[in-house]
Amino acid sequence: MPIIIVRLLAITAFSIVSLNFCYADTVHKCKNAQGKLMYQKTPCTEQEVSSWTPKMAVKSGESDESTEKKTKPIVIRQSRNGHYFVNAEVNSHSFMFVVDTGASTVALPPAVAKAASMFCNDKVLMDTANGLTQGCSTIITELKLNEFVFKNVAATISPNLKEPLLGMNVLQRFDIEQKNGEMRLSERETRK
Repeated sequence: MPIIIVRLLAITAFSIVSLNFCYADTVHKCKNAQGKLMYQKTPCTEQEVSSWTPKMAVKSGESDESTEKKTKPIVIRQSRNGHYFVNAEVNSHSFMFVVDTGASTVALPPAVAKAASMFCNDKVLMDTANGLTQGCSTIITELKLNEFVFKNVAATISPNLKEPLLGMNVLQRFDIEQKNGEMRLSERETRK
């Protein structure tokens, strides 16, 4: 009977020690000179068998970087004329877009819309840098910028436009940084 009580006490003591380690940064499994195994918060002075950081030691609000995958930012070099151009796919068709923070929405020339099998939904009056013009609204089923994919993106088809414009309805989904002739479009940080 006393052996059972000693074993229960040993199990209880081990459980209490284990619970205390749940909140430690690192647990060290050590072996002393007599060969006895010990679990401790500090590094071993004699022989370390192993060490680990318990999952519960990660505080709420912190993320485990090995499991969180961020999409690689898009880095765009400034062209000689001062504009930024980025290649994007509209409904699986590739086009070169002007990054235009002054455009409210993505804007497409009629030839680009036709090549991407897009049609007018409603007529709209647009206030452009060249004045008022009439165009139409449409929806891009899929807009792809490198690894970033956007579904059902509002766009306009503008008859006087020569190049497609990447407007703010897409750009607002990025953190944008411009420095030393480069623009970086990064995955927007989610606020907690």
